[in-house]
Amino acid sequence: MRALLDTHAFIWWVTDDSQLSANARDVITDSSNILFLSVVSAWEIIIKNKLGKLTLPEPVEQYIPSRLAINRFESLPIQMNHVLQVASLPNIHRDPFDRILIAQSQVENLPIVTIDQQITQYLVQTIW
Repeated sequence: MRALLDTHAFIWWVTDDSQLSANARDVITDSSNILFLSVVSAWEIIIKNKLGKLTLPEPVEQYIPSRLAINRFESLPIQMNHVLQVASLPNIHRDPFDRILIAQSQVENLPIVTIDQQITQYLVQTIW
């Protein structure tokens, strides 16, 4: 299976946070799965870190790449077709980071590993 990690799912996984569901943990630990972290999630992590809302054990520009490598997660770049897909999304979720994740999920046919109930209201498969 291929899946897209929501930002919180990535953070909860790499910090071993108990808020991550057992099902999400199973998906992440299954070595046959290919898991993606969107570039937009990296951007969101950087912003939260710079605003003091997310403390990291090392500089963010080292933290994100090292956690991608350690966990064998792939980076998912933002493409023009992802951005254009946002135009067709209903205004259920106002968070621009999540709107890009939803669009990437739709375009790339990737389920999203997320607890976010607003995301479940879109035409995307979610895992939690």
